[in-house]
Amino acid sequence: MTSETDFPEIREGVRALCERFTGEYWRKLDRERAYPAEFVRALTEAGYLGALIPEEYGGSGLGLGAGAAIMEEIHRSGGNAAACHAQMYTMGTVLRHGSKAQKKKYLPGIASGALRLQAFGVTEPSAGTDTTSIRTTATRKGNDKYVVNGQKVWTSRAEHSDLMLLLARTTPKGEAKKKTDGLSVLLVDMREARGKGLTIRPLRAMLNHATTEVFFDNLEVPAENLIGEEGKGFRYILDGMNAERILIAAECLGDARWFIGKASGYAKERVVFGRPIGQNQGIQFPIAKAYAAAEAAALMLKKAIALYEAGESCGAEANMAKMLNADASWQAADMCLQTHGGFGFAEEYDVERKFRETRLYQVAPISTNLILAYIAEHVLGLPRSY
Repeated sequence: MTSETDFPEIREGVRALCERFTGEYWRKLDRERAYPAEFVRALTEAGYLGALIPEEYGGSGLGLGAGAAIMEEIHRSGGNAAACHAQMYTMGTVLRHGSKAQKKKYLPGIASGALRLQAFGVTEPSAGTDTTSIRTTATRKGNDKYVVNGQKVWTSRAEHSDLMLLLARTTPKGEAKKKTDGLSVLLVDMREARGKGLTIRPLRAMLNHATTEVFFDNLEVPAENLIGEEGKGFRYILDGMNAERILIAAECLGDARWFIGKASGYAKERVVFGRPIGQNQGIQFPIAKAYAAAEAAALMLKKAIALYEAGESCGAEANMAKMLNADASWQAADMCLQTHGGFGFAEEYDVERKFRETRLYQVAPISTNLILAYIAEHVLGLPRSY
Protein backbone atom coordinates (compact mmCIF):
# COMPACT_ATOMS: atom_id res chain seq x y z
CA MET A 1 0.00 0.00 0.00
CA THR A 2 1.18 3.49 -0.68
CA SER A 3 1.15 6.47 1.63
CA GLU A 4 3.83 8.74 2.97
CA THR A 5 4.59 6.26 5.77
CA ASP A 6 4.62 2.99 3.80
CA PHE A 7 8.02 1.53 2.89
CA PRO A 8 10.00 4.19 4.79
CA GLU A 9 13.42 2.64 4.08
CA ILE A 10 12.72 2.40 0.35
CA ARG A 11 11.43 5.96 0.25
CA GLU A 12 14.43 7.27 2.15
CA GLY A 13 16.79 5.42 -0.17
CA VAL A 14 15.10 6.70 -3.32
CA ARG A 15 15.09 10.26 -1.99
CA ALA A 16 18.79 10.03 -1.17
CA LEU A 17 19.53 8.74 -4.67
CA CYS A 18 17.44 11.48 -6.28
CA GLU A 19 19.32 14.17 -4.36
CA ARG A 20 22.27 13.39 -6.61
CA PHE A 21 20.18 14.39 -9.64
CA THR A 22 19.20 17.99 -9.12
CA GLY A 23 16.86 20.19 -11.06
CA GLU A 24 19.73 21.34 -13.24
CA TYR A 25 20.34 17.73 -14.30
CA TRP A 26 16.73 17.33 -15.44
CA ARG A 27 16.61 20.78 -17.05
CA LYS A 28 19.71 20.02 -19.12
CA LEU A 29 18.22 16.72 -20.29
CA ASP A 30 14.97 18.47 -21.15
CA ARG A 31 16.73 21.14 -23.21
CA GLU A 32 18.80 18.57 -25.09
CA ARG A 33 16.04 15.94 -25.32
CA ALA A 34 18.57 13.53 -23.86
CA TYR A 35 18.02 10.21 -22.08
CA PRO A 36 18.81 10.15 -18.32
CA ALA A 37 21.31 7.32 -18.65
CA GLU A 38 23.15 8.14 -15.41
CA PHE A 39 19.92 8.25 -13.42
CA VAL A 40 18.64 4.96 -14.85
CA ARG A 41 22.03 3.36 -14.18
CA ALA A 42 21.97 4.53 -10.57
CA LEU A 43 18.43 3.21 -10.03
CA THR A 44 19.42 -0.12 -11.54
CA GLU A 45 22.60 -0.47 -9.50
CA ALA A 46 20.65 0.31 -6.34
CA GLY A 47 18.25 -2.52 -7.19
CA TYR A 48 15.14 -0.39 -7.53
CA LEU A 49 14.32 -1.33 -11.12
CA GLY A 50 14.54 -5.01 -10.22
CA ALA A 51 12.35 -4.61 -7.15
CA LEU A 52 9.43 -6.63 -8.54
CA ILE A 53 11.52 -9.42 -10.09
CA PRO A 54 11.56 -12.57 -7.89
CA GLU A 55 14.70 -13.25 -5.89
CA GLU A 56 15.37 -16.45 -7.82
CA TYR A 57 15.99 -14.30 -10.90
CA GLY A 58 18.15 -11.73 -9.13
CA GLY A 59 15.49 -9.22 -8.08
CA SER A 60 14.13 -8.18 -4.69
CA GLY A 61 10.83 -10.02 -4.96
CA LEU A 62 8.82 -7.10 -3.59
CA GLY A 63 5.14 -6.36 -4.21
CA LEU A 64 3.58 -3.69 -6.38
CA GLY A 65 3.20 -1.37 -3.39
CA ALA A 66 6.97 -1.12 -3.13
CA GLY A 67 7.20 -0.37 -6.84
CA ALA A 68 4.59 2.36 -6.46
CA ALA A 69 6.55 3.89 -3.58
CA ILE A 70 9.68 3.99 -5.74
CA MET A 71 7.86 5.69 -8.62
CA GLU A 72 6.13 8.17 -6.31
CA GLU A 73 9.35 9.25 -4.62
CA ILE A 74 11.17 9.79 -7.92
CA HIS A 75 8.45 12.21 -9.01
CA ARG A 76 8.09 13.80 -5.60
CA SER A 77 11.82 14.51 -5.68
CA GLY A 78 11.45 16.48 -8.91
CA GLY A 79 12.59 13.75 -11.29
CA ASN A 80 10.69 11.71 -13.84
CA ALA A 81 10.42 7.92 -13.91
CA ALA A 82 9.18 7.71 -17.51
CA ALA A 83 12.68 6.77 -18.64
CA CYS A 84 12.47 3.51 -16.75
CA HIS A 85 8.98 2.79 -15.39
CA ALA A 86 8.08 0.48 -18.27
CA GLN A 87 10.61 -2.04 -17.03
CA MET A 88 8.47 -2.76 -13.99
CA TYR A 89 5.20 -3.51 -15.74
CA THR A 90 6.58 -4.77 -19.07
CA MET A 91 8.74 -7.27 -17.23
CA GLY A 92 5.56 -8.64 -15.67
CA THR A 93 4.37 -10.02 -19.00
CA VAL A 94 7.49 -12.17 -19.23
CA LEU A 95 7.23 -13.14 -15.58
CA ARG A 96 3.57 -14.17 -15.72
CA HIS A 97 3.33 -15.62 -19.21
CA GLY A 98 6.85 -16.42 -20.36
CA SER A 99 8.27 -19.94 -20.39
CA LYS A 100 10.74 -21.12 -17.75
CA ALA A 101 13.48 -20.89 -20.35
CA GLN A 102 12.55 -17.30 -21.25
CA LYS A 103 12.44 -16.21 -17.62
CA LYS A 104 15.79 -17.83 -16.91
CA LYS A 105 17.31 -16.26 -20.03
CA TYR A 106 16.07 -12.70 -19.62
CA LEU A 107 14.97 -11.83 -16.08
CA PRO A 108 18.39 -12.03 -14.36
CA GLY A 109 19.87 -9.68 -16.97
CA ILE A 110 16.95 -7.28 -16.58
CA ALA A 111 17.34 -7.33 -12.78
CA SER A 112 21.09 -6.64 -12.95
CA GLY A 113 20.83 -4.00 -15.65
CA ALA A 114 22.75 -6.04 -18.20
CA LEU A 115 19.57 -6.01 -20.28
CA ARG A 116 17.03 -3.22 -20.62
CA LEU A 117 13.42 -4.13 -21.31
CA GLN A 118 11.98 -0.63 -21.69
CA ALA A 119 10.18 -0.66 -25.04
CA PHE A 120 6.55 -1.67 -25.45
CA GLY A 121 5.34 -1.85 -29.06
CA VAL A 122 1.54 -1.68 -29.05
CA THR A 123 0.14 1.65 -30.33
CA GLU A 124 -0.14 2.26 -34.08
CA PRO A 125 -0.97 5.41 -36.08
CA SER A 126 -4.26 4.03 -37.39
CA ALA A 127 -5.35 2.19 -34.24
CA GLY A 128 -4.50 4.34 -31.23
CA THR A 129 -6.19 2.85 -28.17
CA ASP A 130 -8.28 0.55 -30.38
CA THR A 131 -5.71 -2.19 -29.87
CA THR A 132 -7.67 -4.91 -31.64
CA SER A 133 -7.37 -2.93 -34.89
CA ILE A 134 -3.59 -3.02 -35.09
CA ARG A 135 -2.16 -3.90 -38.49
CA THR A 136 1.38 -5.02 -37.67
CA THR A 137 1.63 -8.68 -38.64
CA ALA A 138 3.84 -11.55 -37.54
CA THR A 139 3.66 -14.37 -40.10
CA ARG A 140 4.94 -17.79 -39.14
CA LYS A 141 7.63 -19.10 -41.48
CA GLY A 142 8.36 -22.75 -40.87
CA ASN A 143 8.91 -23.89 -37.32
CA ASP A 144 11.63 -21.51 -36.28
CA LYS A 145 10.66 -17.91 -37.00
CA TYR A 146 8.11 -15.16 -37.51
CA VAL A 147 8.41 -12.42 -40.11
CA VAL A 148 7.15 -9.06 -38.82
CA ASN A 149 5.87 -6.16 -40.95
CA GLY A 150 4.20 -2.97 -39.80
CA GLN A 151 4.65 0.18 -37.76
CA LYS A 152 4.35 1.31 -34.16
CA VAL A 153 4.18 4.85 -32.82
CA TRP A 154 4.72 6.50 -29.42
CA THR A 155 7.11 3.67 -28.59
CA SER A 156 9.09 5.38 -25.87
CA ARG A 157 12.68 4.41 -25.04
CA ALA A 158 13.13 2.17 -28.11
CA GLU A 159 16.52 3.76 -28.74
CA HIS A 160 17.59 3.00 -25.18
CA SER A 161 16.28 -0.52 -24.78
CA ASP A 162 17.79 -3.88 -25.64
CA LEU A 163 14.48 -5.70 -25.76
CA MET A 164 10.97 -4.85 -26.91
CA LEU A 165 7.68 -6.51 -26.14
CA LEU A 166 5.79 -6.40 -29.42
CA LEU A 167 2.09 -6.98 -29.98
CA ALA A 168 1.39 -8.17 -33.53
CA ARG A 169 -1.40 -9.88 -35.42
CA THR A 170 -0.68 -13.55 -36.13
CA THR A 171 -4.18 -14.32 -37.44
CA PRO A 172 -5.98 -11.99 -39.88
CA LYS A 173 -8.71 -10.08 -38.10
CA GLY A 174 -11.41 -11.47 -40.37
CA GLU A 175 -10.41 -15.03 -39.53
CA ALA A 176 -10.37 -14.66 -35.74
CA LYS A 177 -13.39 -15.90 -33.77
CA LYS A 178 -13.33 -12.78 -31.60
CA LYS A 179 -11.74 -9.44 -32.33
CA THR A 180 -9.46 -9.91 -29.33
CA ASP A 181 -8.15 -13.21 -30.74
CA GLY A 182 -5.27 -13.61 -33.15
CA LEU A 183 -2.88 -11.16 -31.46
CA SER A 184 0.44 -12.43 -30.14
CA VAL A 185 3.30 -11.08 -28.04
CA LEU A 186 6.87 -11.43 -29.26
CA LEU A 187 10.04 -10.52 -27.43
CA VAL A 188 12.23 -8.69 -29.95
CA ASP A 189 15.98 -8.43 -29.36
CA MET A 190 16.61 -5.00 -30.83
CA ARG A 191 20.37 -5.38 -30.58
CA GLU A 192 20.16 -7.98 -33.32
CA ALA A 193 17.22 -6.48 -35.22
CA ARG A 194 18.51 -2.98 -36.00
CA GLY A 195 19.42 -2.71 -39.62
CA LYS A 196 17.92 -6.12 -40.34
CA GLY A 197 14.31 -5.08 -40.71
CA LEU A 198 13.96 -2.77 -37.71
CA THR A 199 14.13 1.02 -38.09
CA ILE A 200 13.70 3.49 -35.23
CA ARG A 201 12.94 7.17 -35.80
CA PRO A 202 12.83 9.71 -32.94
CA LEU A 203 9.54 11.57 -32.54
CA ARG A 204 10.05 15.00 -31.05
CA ALA A 205 7.28 15.90 -28.61
CA MET A 206 6.27 18.49 -26.04
CA LEU A 207 8.18 16.68 -23.32
CA ASN A 208 11.35 14.64 -23.13
CA HIS A 209 10.12 11.04 -23.26
CA ALA A 210 12.58 9.64 -25.82
CA THR A 211 9.58 8.53 -27.85
CA THR A 212 9.85 7.07 -31.33
CA GLU A 213 8.22 5.54 -34.36
CA VAL A 214 9.29 1.96 -35.08
CA PHE A 215 9.11 0.34 -38.51
CA PHE A 216 9.27 -3.39 -39.26
CA ASP A 217 10.20 -4.56 -42.75
CA ASN A 218 10.41 -8.34 -42.99
CA LEU A 219 12.03 -8.52 -39.57
CA GLU A 220 12.74 -12.11 -38.58
CA VAL A 221 12.04 -13.01 -34.95
CA PRO A 222 12.84 -16.49 -33.59
CA ALA A 223 9.70 -18.50 -32.85
CA GLU A 224 11.14 -19.26 -29.42
CA ASN A 225 10.59 -15.57 -28.58
CA LEU A 226 6.81 -15.99 -28.60
CA ILE A 227 5.44 -15.21 -25.16
CA GLY A 228 2.77 -17.68 -24.06
CA GLU A 229 0.36 -19.03 -26.65
CA GLU A 230 -0.03 -17.71 -30.17
CA GLY A 231 -3.18 -15.65 -30.56
CA LYS A 232 -3.61 -14.98 -26.83
CA GLY A 233 -1.49 -11.84 -26.67
CA PHE A 234 -4.32 -9.39 -26.09
CA ARG A 235 -5.16 -10.92 -22.73
CA TYR A 236 -1.47 -10.92 -21.78
CA ILE A 237 -1.29 -7.20 -22.49
CA LEU A 238 -4.48 -6.53 -20.54
CA ASP A 239 -3.11 -8.55 -17.65
CA GLY A 240 -0.29 -6.07 -17.20
CA MET A 241 -2.40 -2.95 -17.56
CA ASN A 242 -3.67 -2.87 -13.99
CA ALA A 243 -0.06 -2.78 -12.76
CA GLU A 244 0.72 -0.07 -15.30
CA ARG A 245 -2.26 2.05 -14.18
CA ILE A 246 -1.23 1.73 -10.54
CA LEU A 247 2.41 2.65 -11.12
CA ILE A 248 1.43 5.65 -13.26
CA ALA A 249 -1.02 6.73 -10.55
CA ALA A 250 1.85 6.66 -8.06
CA GLU A 251 3.93 8.87 -10.34
CA CYS A 252 1.04 11.32 -10.58
CA LEU A 253 0.72 11.36 -6.79
CA GLY A 254 4.42 12.12 -6.53
CA ASP A 255 4.00 14.99 -8.99
CA ALA A 256 1.04 16.37 -7.04
CA ARG A 257 3.00 16.31 -3.79
CA TRP A 258 5.98 17.98 -5.50
CA PHE A 259 3.78 20.79 -6.84
CA ILE A 260 2.09 21.28 -3.48
CA GLY A 261 5.42 21.41 -1.65
CA LYS A 262 6.89 23.77 -4.25
CA ALA A 263 3.89 26.12 -4.11
CA SER A 264 3.75 26.09 -0.30
CA GLY A 265 7.43 26.91 0.00
CA TYR A 266 7.22 29.72 -2.54
CA ALA A 267 4.08 31.15 -0.90
CA LYS A 268 5.89 31.39 2.43
CA GLU A 269 8.98 33.06 0.99
CA ARG A 270 7.60 35.36 -1.72
CA VAL A 271 6.89 38.78 -0.21
CA VAL A 272 4.65 41.24 -2.07
CA PHE A 273 3.21 44.44 -0.57
CA GLY A 274 5.13 43.80 2.61
CA ARG A 275 3.87 40.30 3.44
CA PRO A 276 4.19 36.68 2.23
CA ILE A 277 1.74 35.92 -0.55
CA GLY A 278 0.77 32.78 1.37
CA GLN A 279 -0.95 35.02 3.88
CA ASN A 280 -3.62 35.72 1.27
CA GLN A 281 -6.54 33.31 1.12
CA GLY A 282 -6.52 33.63 -2.66
CA ILE A 283 -3.19 31.79 -2.54
CA GLN A 284 -3.92 29.55 0.46
CA PHE A 285 -7.17 28.04 -0.71
CA PRO A 286 -6.02 26.63 -4.09
CA ILE A 287 -3.00 25.03 -2.38
CA ALA A 288 -5.20 23.54 0.33
CA LYS A 289 -7.71 22.29 -2.22
CA ALA A 290 -4.96 20.65 -4.29
CA TYR A 291 -3.64 18.98 -1.13
CA ALA A 292 -7.08 17.59 -0.28
CA ALA A 293 -7.50 16.26 -3.84
CA ALA A 294 -4.11 14.54 -3.74
CA GLU A 295 -4.77 12.89 -0.39
CA ALA A 296 -8.16 11.60 -1.57
CA ALA A 297 -6.59 10.22 -4.75
CA ALA A 298 -3.90 8.55 -2.65
CA LEU A 299 -6.61 6.57 -0.83
CA MET A 300 -7.92 5.13 -4.10
CA LEU A 301 -4.37 4.22 -5.08
CA LYS A 302 -3.92 2.49 -1.75
CA LYS A 303 -7.11 0.49 -2.31
CA ALA A 304 -6.07 -0.54 -5.83
CA ILE A 305 -2.69 -1.76 -4.59
CA ALA A 306 -4.28 -3.75 -1.77
CA LEU A 307 -6.63 -5.51 -4.18
CA TYR A 308 -3.86 -6.18 -6.71
CA GLU A 309 -1.52 -7.65 -4.12
CA ALA A 310 -4.34 -9.82 -2.75
CA GLY A 311 -4.87 -11.24 -6.23
CA GLU A 312 -8.39 -9.83 -6.42
CA SER A 313 -10.13 -8.09 -9.32
CA CYS A 314 -9.01 -4.46 -9.40
CA GLY A 315 -9.69 -3.19 -12.92
CA ALA A 316 -12.08 -0.47 -11.78
CA GLU A 317 -9.91 0.59 -8.86
CA ALA A 318 -6.70 0.65 -10.92
CA ASN A 319 -8.35 2.78 -13.59
CA MET A 320 -9.92 5.13 -11.05
CA ALA A 321 -6.60 5.44 -9.20
CA LYS A 322 -4.91 6.45 -12.43
CA MET A 323 -7.63 8.96 -13.33
CA LEU A 324 -7.98 10.53 -9.88
CA ASN A 325 -4.25 10.88 -9.32
CA ALA A 326 -3.76 12.28 -12.83
CA ASP A 327 -6.50 14.80 -12.12
CA ALA A 328 -4.93 15.67 -8.75
CA SER A 329 -1.49 16.16 -10.29
CA TRP A 330 -2.87 18.37 -13.05
CA GLN A 331 -4.86 20.44 -10.53
CA ALA A 332 -1.73 20.83 -8.41
CA ALA A 333 0.37 21.73 -11.46
CA ASP A 334 -2.03 24.48 -12.52
CA MET A 335 -2.17 25.78 -8.96
CA CYS A 336 1.62 25.77 -8.61
CA LEU A 337 2.15 27.66 -11.85
CA GLN A 338 -0.47 30.22 -10.83
CA THR A 339 1.12 30.61 -7.39
CA HIS A 340 4.51 31.36 -8.96
CA GLY A 341 3.06 33.81 -11.45
CA GLY A 342 5.56 34.80 -14.11
CA PHE A 343 8.37 32.94 -12.37
CA GLY A 344 6.50 29.70 -12.97
CA PHE A 345 7.46 30.01 -16.63
CA ALA A 346 11.16 30.37 -15.82
CA GLU A 347 13.21 27.22 -16.40
CA GLU A 348 15.17 27.50 -13.16
CA TYR A 349 12.09 26.87 -10.98
CA ASP A 350 11.35 23.52 -12.70
CA VAL A 351 7.62 24.25 -12.54
CA GLU A 352 7.15 24.62 -16.29
CA ARG A 353 9.00 21.35 -16.96
CA LYS A 354 7.00 19.38 -14.42
CA PHE A 355 3.83 21.12 -15.66
CA ARG A 356 4.44 19.75 -19.16
CA GLU A 357 5.41 16.33 -17.88
CA THR A 358 2.36 15.78 -15.70
CA ARG A 359 -0.06 16.98 -18.40
CA LEU A 360 0.70 13.79 -20.30
CA TYR A 361 -1.20 11.68 -17.79
CA GLN A 362 -4.53 13.13 -18.84
CA VAL A 363 -3.88 11.39 -22.17
CA ALA A 364 -1.51 8.48 -21.61
CA PRO A 365 -1.14 5.61 -21.15
CA ILE A 366 -4.93 5.80 -21.33
CA SER A 367 -7.03 8.93 -21.61
CA THR A 368 -9.39 10.14 -18.93
CA ASN A 369 -12.35 9.78 -21.30
CA LEU A 370 -11.67 6.08 -21.87
CA ILE A 371 -11.49 5.48 -18.14
CA LEU A 372 -14.84 7.23 -17.70
CA ALA A 373 -16.28 5.03 -20.47
CA TYR A 374 -14.90 1.95 -18.69
CA ILE A 375 -16.49 2.97 -15.39
CA ALA A 376 -19.80 3.77 -17.07
CA GLU A 377 -19.99 0.42 -18.83
CA HIS A 378 -18.27 -2.04 -16.51
CA VAL A 379 -19.09 -0.55 -13.12
CA LEU A 380 -22.37 1.27 -13.61
CA GLY A 381 -23.81 -1.03 -16.27
CA LEU A 382 -24.60 1.77 -18.70
CA PRO A 383 -24.89 1.03 -22.43
CA ARG A 384 -21.60 0.84 -24.30
CA SER A 385 -20.86 4.23 -25.86
CA TYR A 386 -18.30 3.26 -28.48
